[in-house]
Amino acid sequence: MANIFIPNQQDFDAKLQKIIAWGPEKFHVIADFDRTLTKAFVDGKPRSSLESILEQEWYLWKEYSKRSLNNFTTYHPIEIDPTVPLEEKKKAMMERRTRQFALMLDVGITRDVIKKTVQSNLVNFREWYETFFDMLKDHDIPLLIFSATWLWYEAIYFCLQNINKLSDNIDIISNSFVWDEKGKAIAVREPIIHSFNKGEKVVCDLPIYDEIKDRKNIILIGDWLWDTHMADGFDYQNIIKIWFLNHDTPEHRKQFQERFDVIILDDGPMDEVNTILKKILK
Repeated sequence: MANIFIPNQQDFDAKLQKIIAWGPEKFHVIADFDRTLTKAFVDGKPRSSLESILEQEWYLWKEYSKRSLNNFTTYHPIEIDPTVPLEEKKKAMMERRTRQFALMLDVGITRDVIKKTVQSNLVNFREWYETFFDMLKDHDIPLLIFSATWLWYEAIYFCLQNINKLSDNIDIISNSFVWDEKGKAIAVREPIIHSFNKGEKVVCDLPIYDEIKDRKNIILIGDWLWDTHMADGFDYQNIIKIWFLNHDTPEHRKQFQERFDVIILDDGPMDEVNTILKKILK
């Protein structure tokens, strides 16, 4: 059972009752992928993001790992520095993504490499993920999975395929390659998504928008402060924000309790999310 913290119980209850009153047909779910739908720790050891697995396993070549690490050490401090202005962060993250994608094209990434990467035992979904995916599928509730990973749409697609949870109600909003007939990447599709621009604003030009535009109640699930912005640009009515607090410290709780309605502690399972969904979908 998840260990949870609800900063404002009265406010959370009010939001939940409003979403319930509107009904399931006016509801959809937004979720981050890495360390949100998947675990951050297994047996006490940190679990890597999808792109980190590619580097660790050397599925391309050793030089890729070296150059990718240099990219990380250059831009990650900017990403996490609270004193850097947002526009400067956005510019830096676009530079980082552009350089990373050029590197992946240079070393010849293929669909087979991505498929092999996600078969790694380093990818672990949270406990009770089956119930989460099945409830949304059974009630035909759109699930938008946002990810700024540079292992792309294809990586998440293969991850869901591996656990037999790939269904028509799911849309993956992530970066993607253009592939040649042999499955080799030859270009990057626009727009490029990074950690500071992923959100429903980019959905407005996609086919899924027509399906969700009248579903103005949202559950948003993330593990990082900027994940709260995944619904930016969408005209929602009510939103419940759920955060997986994978590193529990007093500073983290204080920082995030004003931005999230439910905080799941200790890299917890999906059961609290499922409990909320059951109340909405009953």
